[in-house]
Amino acid sequence: MTAIVRIDEEVVDVAEFIRLLKLTGQFESLIEQLVRDKLTVHAARKQGLSVSADDIQARADQFRRVRGLHRATDMNQYLDALGVSLDEFEAFITDGLFQERMLERVGNEAAVEEYFSLNSPKFDAVEVSHIVLDSEGKAKEMVSYLHDDPDAFAEMAREHSIADTRDAGGIIGKVLRGSLKADIEAKIFNAAVGDLLGPFPSPDRSCYEIFAVTAKYPATLDADVASEVKRLLREEWLIARSQEHVIEAR
Repeated sequence: MTAIVRIDEEVVDVAEFIRLLKLTGQFESLIEQLVRDKLTVHAARKQGLSVSADDIQARADQFRRVRGLHRATDMNQYLDALGVSLDEFEAFITDGLFQERMLERVGNEAAVEEYFSLNSPKFDAVEVSHIVLDSEGKAKEMVSYLHDDPDAFAEMAREHSIADTRDAGGIIGKVLRGSLKADIEAKIFNAAVGDLLGPFPSPDRSCYEIFAVTAKYPATLDADVASEVKRLLREEWLIARSQEHVIEAR
């Protein structure tokens, strides 16, 4: 039995710790992250990416400074307390650098630009406001009223909406594709600025939602979109790598 912590005479061992992670739903996410990290390191080594001794030393120095470990003895005591050897620490730092190098290559500027050019509609955005009401009759009456007086949308939201956006006049703000339910999203992204959409019932029909499209933003490759493209490229790349290996949870 390998003990992790002792509380008086009670010992918490590795098996109990893993059981707790599983029961609290944390085990799978930790294993997933571990697998993703390992796959990335394997790919980096396979592609011949390199990490120099100077790179490792610089990253180790950064690690120490962040944790206030300014002397060699402080670092040694820190690792001893964790039960981690210097070789294990160096392997941790090295793997982290390999991961960064590999993911930088996957999400390089050329790859981002190519992905965006092929998938730009994914990054269109619209600006919307909504009003949520607790009955279909109220919602239909509200739609009729707003068709006659569209400028009253914010005022009606403040007075009648049951959503937490009511104090802001129903403003949701800018949303990207994938942020709304598919059937609603299709209508909103195909609507023109100023269009009123709905009412749309909730799954249990306990409330009804009305949307107003207040602005449309065709996709541009700005910093936010580039960041999202990099994330998507990395996700797709990791999925592809996972299919190249036999991965079994024990």
